[in-house]
Amino acid sequence: MLLKVKKLDLTAGGKPIVVINKADLEELGSKIPPRVKIRYKEKNFIAIPNVSEEIVRKGEIGIYHELFKIIGAKSGEEVSVEIASYPESLNFIKKKLRGKKLEYEEFYEIVKDVLEEKLTEGEITGFVVGLHAYGLSLEEAAALSKAMVETGERLNLGEKIVLDKHSIGGGIGDKTSILLVPIIASLGYKIPKTSSRAITSPAGTADKVETLMRVNLNIEEMRSVVKKTNGCLVWGGSLHLAPADDIFIKIEYPLEIDPLLFPSIMAKKMAVGANKLVIDIPTGRGAKIKTIGDAQILAKDFIKLGGYLGIETRVAITHGEQPIGYSVGAGLEAREALEILMGLKNVEDQIDKVTSIASILLEMVGVEDGKRIALEVLKSGKAERKFREIIAEQGGNPHVKPEDIPFGRFTYDFISETDGNILWIDSGGIGSVARAAGSPTDKGAGVYLYKKVGDSVKKGEKILTIFSNSEAKLERAIKILNEEAVVGYGGRRKMLIGKVCEGEIEKKRFILDR
Repeated sequence: MLLKVKKLDLTAGGKPIVVINKADLEELGSKIPPRVKIRYKEKNFIAIPNVSEEIVRKGEIGIYHELFKIIGAKSGEEVSVEIASYPESLNFIKKKLRGKKLEYEEFYEIVKDVLEEKLTEGEITGFVVGLHAYGLSLEEAAALSKAMVETGERLNLGEKIVLDKHSIGGGIGDKTSILLVPIIASLGYKIPKTSSRAITSPAGTADKVETLMRVNLNIEEMRSVVKKTNGCLVWGGSLHLAPADDIFIKIEYPLEIDPLLFPSIMAKKMAVGANKLVIDIPTGRGAKIKTIGDAQILAKDFIKLGGYLGIETRVAITHGEQPIGYSVGAGLEAREALEILMGLKNVEDQIDKVTSIASILLEMVGVEDGKRIALEVLKSGKAERKFREIIAEQGGNPHVKPEDIPFGRFTYDFISETDGNILWIDSGGIGSVARAAGSPTDKGAGVYLYKKVGDSVKKGEKILTIFSNSEAKLERAIKILNEEAVVGYGGRRKMLIGKVCEGEIEKKRFILDR
């Protein structure tokens, strides 16, 4: 069937959408087919049809802005339109929905068709839901990881040893990646670190690093930085590494399911060529993983999956029961990381964590006493010098000082009403306060802690300060601080943490960082 092109001044979020008149669809032999094939100048395009008798007349095909640019036809020109056949990958999705296991070739076809937009959003949702309902064996996770890597770009540094680290998230205030990369890179090892932006946390590593340098690098820029400095800190979303993962995440997030956790993480590690990997699992009250038992189960699966993919994997189970360090929020955390690197601030828990993880990586390449070596690199200023090299290569100011990163101008001090000790700090609660204050969009927003668990506190002393550049957001942050049991202090631990009544329960989603 030949139809005349009508350009629609509408966008579809990158999706290939067209509008066809109801009468023309009936002539094609379908009320609303899942997809149609458009042929123009010997080229074929697959599109998702909508039906309308108002937007287009009989004999016309309305084409949304994105697809109109790709096809290249002018308004009024004729294109050939027919019902498109179902892609074979749809049969594999149906197979998973029947609870059957899939092979590599089947996963590859699905992922390829997702990226080529041959599958509708509903069909992709069916795939994700099928994985959630029937599970993903480690063998399937390995196959899907490989398929996701093969359909994207790869870093290919040409090195025998490439180190990497990944946290599943939940460590509020964690600056480990910012500190680890220059420590490892200064010792001569390649560590191409890709990081995420915040999903539910107050700041992802990319949000923090962005206050100091560019993080939106492409694959060639990333390769150049690593070749020159041994390391980088880059936002994974700006790269084309395992690109199908970003599409799957958009399906998972509103459904509050996470069946692609393992392939999502491991595919990106494969894509940068990592062959020595440490997975950080923050554990405890306020973290995403609550118990050591659950962390150990997750750890064993990561190690086994790494073996399938040729990535030697070890796991660090770390404390996640209170914020790490004293600063929470994008700019505040970047400032504290810089202070640690410059030797201006001795943040014991953060330094202990980063040197411990560094020692695991160094042990994997045959270096003994790695924790001591990592600490020496940090204390000597060698890591700071390397970090400034990376900043310069990623377009930042290599002479940046901590005071160049401003705090929010509106503040609120949380004051102790009695003498005693800090009994507990809810990491999740502090994260909620920092996010309400405006982090990560507002780089000066967040929370600064003056006290940690076990510290003594006197009546009238500041326990924490909230920073924001918006009075309205500061008020919301104060409301959360006052209504939730975020900090417990006093002479002894009280058994009653808080009281919850009907109507006060708010559902929280927990998404593991990729």
